[in-house]
Amino acid sequence: MTEEKKFDRKEEFDRELERVTAMAEQVVRSHLPKAQGEQAKVVEAMNYSVTAGGKRLRPVLMWETFRMCGGRGEEVIGCFMAAIEMIHTYSLVHDDLPAMDNDRYRRGAETTWYKYGDAMGILAGDGLLNYAFETALKALEYCVEKEDTTDREKLLQVGRVQQALSVLAKKAGIHGMIGGQAVDIAQEENSGRTPGEEQLLFIHEHKTAALIQAAMMSGAILAGASREQTGKIEKCAYNVGIAFQIQDDILDVVGDSRELGKATGSDAENHKHTYVGLKGLERAREDVETLSREAAAILDDFPGEHAFLRELVLHLIYRRK
Repeated sequence: MTEEKKFDRKEEFDRELERVTAMAEQVVRSHLPKAQGEQAKVVEAMNYSVTAGGKRLRPVLMWETFRMCGGRGEEVIGCFMAAIEMIHTYSLVHDDLPAMDNDRYRRGAETTWYKYGDAMGILAGDGLLNYAFETALKALEYCVEKEDTTDREKLLQVGRVQQALSVLAKKAGIHGMIGGQAVDIAQEENSGRTPGEEQLLFIHEHKTAALIQAAMMSGAILAGASREQTGKIEKCAYNVGIAFQIQDDILDVVGDSRELGKATGSDAENHKHTYVGLKGLERAREDVETLSREAAAILDDFPGEHAFLRELVLHLIYRRK
């Protein structure tokens, strides 16, 4: 394993996170559609949703995994960075709808349906999901048009794009995020029955971890990682997603509402089934620790520079807000 840079100081990590997040923000905005023509209103609503705020964590995770696996160049990976953020944003737009969580505000701003109407909110979410794949498919044009590569190299890159598209589609669909959301809704409707650990983990894996897996796996694939390496990244991202969700449950019990920016105790108040409720606070903390150590160990097996990625993963898992 090569010697790599360490982030010994929080200030150093924060500066790097700010820099990479700004880069991801620029990439995402550069791929947004123009609000013009007869359909300008729905495009305006789409762009409002994407630019209303967000930490751009999934594009950042994708970029850093791409770098760790030896990826070079920004055109192809940039298409996928924008696509994953569009998919994430569409899921939030639909989560906020009256038929789902019925939220009027997100991050201090009006939610898309509340600002544009629930019909336009639905269409804006639909538009973002579809446009995400339009954007990701643009990567094929960059592969074919690149002049400084051989035909064999172009073919290899096209194959990687196709593989990454397959992962993105599956992790966002009925076998991923949508499937997890559907099971979660069904569980809420069947409120008299408490889910077991297996079902709760299914929901967390598909609803939360799936898009983190899509981000990190796509980054690895586009960089040319082997099938074995991509499998390890999938496991790492699974751990990150599950630990992230468990930590979210923990913060709802013991977090500082001033740091979180929202009231704590809402899970218990709403009779929501959580990992903490199922396993208890102490066991939940132990499982977060185990999952985070495993995720860090997987990254440490990769020879590429990954100090920031490792720190970012731990930062997400152990966040206090």
